[in-house]
Amino acid sequence: MSLVIRREEKSDERNNENLVREAFWNVYKPGCLEHYVLHVMRSSPGFINDLNFVMEEDGELIGQVVFHEAELVMKDGSKLPIATFGPIGIRPDKKKKNYGTVLLAYAMNKAKEYGIKALLMEGNIGFYGKLGFTRACDKGILYHGETVDFLLCSELEKGYLSGCEGADYITPSIYYVDEAEAEKFDTSFPYKEKLKLKGQLFS
Repeated sequence: MSLVIRREEKSDERNNENLVREAFWNVYKPGCLEHYVLHVMRSSPGFINDLNFVMEEDGELIGQVVFHEAELVMKDGSKLPIATFGPIGIRPDKKKKNYGTVLLAYAMNKAKEYGIKALLMEGNIGFYGKLGFTRACDKGILYHGETVDFLLCSELEKGYLSGCEGADYITPSIYYVDEAEAEKFDTSFPYKEKLKLKGQLFS
């Protein structure tokens, strides 16, 4: 088995979007938006192209992750630069085989080398805790003004988030895509049935 993690190339983009579509289809809602998020994010000023990675196994694309600039709004109104990441997708037949952990560990190390000092994201502590993430609320960090369990953080520079009690994380606007435009974009891919499934977060 040959496992390679490398930067995404222009020629990868469509296959990468299809991989993300397959990875997220019917997971959080009937259908998904994540492949369109990836599509539009590449044109965002905050997109970090140097941290745009794909994973291949024996030459086949099996995973991807992208990073985007973000910020914390401090209690005094000042802004602390951080970053977030996602979508991170693993091909469905490769899920639950540790590929996601390997890919993200590599990408986080590259993010640290790049100069990112902290990551915040919305996710499951059961998975991301294995990579050193903790609940942001334990540092007093808010999510859109509220205390939540699913906002996670990782200091890539120790102590960078010290003194952030009361700071507010606002999800970068690039993640809030136009659903009508996403639906239109999805028609360029092969048809897949949208299903309402138990455990989905959105209907």
